[in-house]
Amino acid sequence: MGQILQTIESEVRSKPSATEYEMAYQARIAIDRIRFAIKQTEQIVRHSDQAREARRQLVDALDRLEVADRHFQSRFHGGCSLRMSGKTIDGHNGSSR
Repeated sequence: MGQILQTIESEVRSKPSATEYEMAYQARIAIDRIRFAIKQTEQIVRHSDQAREARRQLVDALDRLEVADRHFQSRFHGGCSLRMSGKTIDGHNGSSR
């Protein structure tokens, strides 16, 4: 009986909670918005030191979010995938970076 209970508890801990899915969803939205901002800053101002610093900060934030997203994806691989056929949840292509 104790082994069955341990197996069930282990299974429950290994699955994402509703909060974790919500955080992953919000991270994907933030990633898309940061990619858009990076693309826009590249097109608008290329030679400004302030624009370069803003872009560097955006790229850093994007990298951090993508690492967190990959961690979520690998931890819960086989569950609900947030990326489907190269598109994000809101249907945008995630390769604008």
